[in-house]
Amino acid sequence: VFEDGGQRRDFVHVDDVAAANEAALSAVLDRPEGFVRAYNTGSGSVRTIGEMAAALAAGCGGPQPVVTGEYRLGDVRHVTADSQRLRRELDWLPAVGFEAGMAEFATAPLRGGVRLS
Repeated sequence: VFEDGGQRRDFVHVDDVAAANEAALSAVLDRPEGFVRAYNTGSGSVRTIGEMAAALAAGCGGPQPVVTGEYRLGDVRHVTADSQRLRRELDWLPAVGFEAGMAEFATAPLRGGVRLS
């Protein structure tokens, strides 16, 4: 884990992103031609990179992450999304929780297997 692991992000499951896109596309059908609206998609729950790394380790039964304290040039300390407009206007809410999403991601078949050594 780079830096101190305290970098903040808003992790949202791909299924929730797909559902948000579907809600936004469906809303276009009810709007005048040419009406465009932008929406941010996020879980609404800000987590740290350290929390994400620990959840991934727990999800695959791996060791606790190592915090390196090293920095990467160009890395942004905090990036979060405000999805209030999406929630308010389209009545959208994420369905997949953080821990469940990370556990699924950690063991997904496309991960190519997990090596714990």
